[in-house]
Amino acid sequence: QTLMSSKSTSSKAGQSFSMDDFASALDKYDFQFEKGQVVRGKVCEYDNSGAYVDIGGKSLAFVSEKEVILRGDQTLEEALPLQEELEFMIVRGQDEDGQVTLSRRQLEIKEAWNNIAAMSEAGTSVQIRISGVNKGGVTGDIEGLRGFIPRSHLQNQDDMESLIGQLLTATFLEVNPDEKKLVLSQRNAMRASAMSRIAQGTLMEGRVSSIKPYGVFVDFGGVSGLLHIREVSGVQIESLTKIFAIGQSIKVAIAEIDEYRNRISLSTRVLETYPGEILEKFDEVMENAESRLEAVLAAENSQS
Repeated sequence: QTLMSSKSTSSKAGQSFSMDDFASALDKYDFQFEKGQVVRGKVCEYDNSGAYVDIGGKSLAFVSEKEVILRGDQTLEEALPLQEELEFMIVRGQDEDGQVTLSRRQLEIKEAWNNIAAMSEAGTSVQIRISGVNKGGVTGDIEGLRGFIPRSHLQNQDDMESLIGQLLTATFLEVNPDEKKLVLSQRNAMRASAMSRIAQGTLMEGRVSSIKPYGVFVDFGGVSGLLHIREVSGVQIESLTKIFAIGQSIKVAIAEIDEYRNRISLSTRVLETYPGEILEKFDEVMENAESRLEAVLAAENSQS
């Protein structure tokens, strides 16, 4: 009987605790609303510095005007229409009154970083409009975030001021949302674009970018190939500067693409109908380069 009485008392005490303290415990330890969480809420009313939003808590949540994305001449009322249900990010958990602080801006920033991370992972190039210049490079806007292109990764490194207002195509070098670092490369994007147009066994037109004792470098708009001195002609070449000049436009055959070593080997020797022709009739070889290469490829196919 004593045991039964003890059980009954214990049961009543537990029930009494549950009834008396459950609501206050929930108020004190409401784990539904945590910083960083994305919630949906309905805009209820405005005040001078923001808006109140019903997210299902015991108190209305608050979003300040600076945490709302306002574009152009858009007003707070236009950005957060009354009774409209929108998504927000919790930037501060409940205070002593149970009020949660929200942000639309932080939610958009998070989504922008997620989009950029996906584009970076896929190797996608993006358009960045240049808005600023500093000693190290240029800055611009991507998805509402500030991106940076180092000077060494710009195609035009000498007059960076002229890039302000321009749209540049770039690829990602570093995407770090924790440190808010977004670094891009215009040169890598141009190289990737040029490489997609280059195939072994084809003819390309480019410009001589530099002349070395061992060969000529030809630029194809973001990517360079080497025309080795042995691949210029079927005869020995004494001086490359007597044949080529910096900035000169020439047609070359893509002899080999070594992606592992990041090298493109070129040839004009294959365009000759006899050794030394390019020294004697350079303009004629260039003018008929397409048909000359087609003849070479046709002969190779017939032999195989």
